Order: sequence, then C-alpha cells, then structure tokens
Amino acid sequence: MRICIVGAGAIGGLLSVRLANAGEQVSVLARGDHLAKIQSSGLTLVEPDGSSTVATTLAASDDLANFGPQDLVVLALKAHQIVEIADKLPHLYGDETVVLPLQNGIPWWFFQKFPGPFEGKSIRALDPEGILARYIPVERILGAIAYPAADRDAPGVIRLVEGDRFPVGELDGERSDRAVNIATALSAAGFKSRALTDIRAHLWVKAWGNMAFNPISALTGATLAQICQHSPTRELARSMMLEASDVAAKLGIQLRVSVEQRIDGAQKVGEHKTSMLQDVEAGRALEIDSLIGSFVELGQLTATPMPATEAVYELVSLLNWRLSTRAPR
Repeated sequence: MRICIVGAGAIGGLLSVRLANAGEQVSVLARGDHLAKIQSSGLTLVEPDGSSTVATTLAASDDLANFGPQDLVVLALKAHQIVEIADKLPHLYGDETVVLPLQNGIPWWFFQKFPGPFEGKSIRALDPEGILARYIPVERILGAIAYPAADRDAPGVIRLVEGDRFPVGELDGERSDRAVNIATALSAAGFKSRALTDIRAHLWVKAWGNMAFNPISALTGATLAQICQHSPTRELARSMMLEASDVAAKLGIQLRVSVEQRIDGAQKVGEHKTSMLQDVEAGRALEIDSLIGSFVELGQLTATPMPATEAVYELVSLLNWRLSTRAPR
C-alpha cells in the first residue's frame, strides 16, 4: 500500500516507522532538521522499554507534489496546520485514495453523514473558511483515533510513551472493505486496530479527556498524573467533562465509560506532558479550537451551559495570544 504520512511528528513518526518496517511503501512530509535527519539516516522509534528501531526506506520531502497519488493519506498534523497545506493535498489523490485524519479533539467532519438536525453542519471553530471541506472531500474520509502517547525527542527520533490503539471507522457507520483493509494494515504494523461502526462515540471519549487535560496542563505546567492526583484540578477536569457529557447526550452519542473511568485512565498514563503543554514549552501555537473551542461551540449549538469549559477556554486563549504575539510573560 502506498501511504503518505502528512506530518512526521510524534504520532505521524510512530506510524511511519511501524508501517514502513511492516513492508508498506511510506512517504512522509517533514521540514527542517527533522527532514534532513530522516533523509540522511532514517527515522528512529524508541519503544517504552528503551529498545529502538529505524525505518530507512522512507521517502521524505517538504513538498507533497513529490510523492504522487497514494492509497492512503494520513493527516498527522495539528488541525490548524492542515489548513496551511490543504490546497496541496490533491497531489496525493488517486481515484480511490482514502484520507485518515488523526487530529486531537473534535474533527471538522463531525457532522458529515451524521443523521440529525445538525447533519452536514460545519463547525466554525475548526474550519471557519471551509478550506478543509473544499480540499478534503467527505467521501475520502475515514475516521480514526490515535490513542498512543508519543514525543519527538530530537530530529529524526520519536519516542513512544505508551499505547498502541488506532481504531478506524466510516462516518456513516458502515463496516466497509476499505475500513477493514486499513485496520488490517495497522494491525500488521503492530498496532491494535479494528473497524468501528460507532467512530464518533469512541472519538468523543478520547476528545473528552483532551478538552480538559490539555488546557489545564498548558495553564499549570502539570503532567497528566499531577492533574489527576491534585484534588482541585481533578475536580475542574471532572466539571468540564460532565458538561461535555451533557452535550453528547443531546447529540445522541452514548458514552460507554464514566467520567471517573476516563480520569483514572489518564492518571495511569503517568508523568506525561500533554501535546498542548509541549507546545507551550516550545513556544508554538496551541490547538485550542479543536481541543476545547469545538466543545464550546457544540455547547452553544445544543443550548448546553458550559461555565467551567468556557472559563478554561478563555484563559487558554489568552495564553495562546501571548505565545503568538511573544508578549512578555
């Protein structure tokens, strides 16, 4: 299978190494020192036990036009970064190319093929100008969820912290051949993957934690374990997740785990810095719209009060502004 990983960061890099070493024909979009290292000596994956593997067969470039049509395009960039390269994605499309978005939080395609009063509605916080919808046709999209926690330790080096699940699913709930085939390829690469018929419910549970833990960690500098072990921040995360649970109920999404189970699961990950905290420490723009702004918008759409979520959103928006304008801290 010809697979292009658009964004060879933590999750994209993990997928790149595993899929390439499983025999897939993998190309990666990367930039700067990371790209140079991949081109010169491959991409290294450090496993949780300290062992490492290297993928040396990767085709790497900073220009998608160099890769040609693919069977599978994995979007492993942050949501706001996809907009910047969306008009280049058609270079990768063939007649049956599948696009697998792996963004944290609620995805821009959430209401596509979703029966109900909001079917086909665009989430403004995620795609305000309709760029993603324009360049990523809904027919190509296969939903997916990235559960592993990973970091980019250095140029050309990815470290897996924990996790191995990458379920996929059609937006309309069909158990299609393409979903099964991609799940099979991911499983052959050492991941736990299957074709789900309720991708949004599973996605919500993952996003549920991200919408609370990511901004709290960005604002406090705390790890997942610290947030969960400190009573005030654990209670704040719980309040935010209960608000999001009310939104899910109004949308007809059935959650199979409780708030406490989701928080306990995050605590078990340990002293891991969330992606948003990593971005703060690196001085990068934050994923606030996909991780928390989208929930605020869904609360407004469903007339659901979300005071805790809105307050945290406003605080982390200020933090993002300070980072983007390099205002004095």
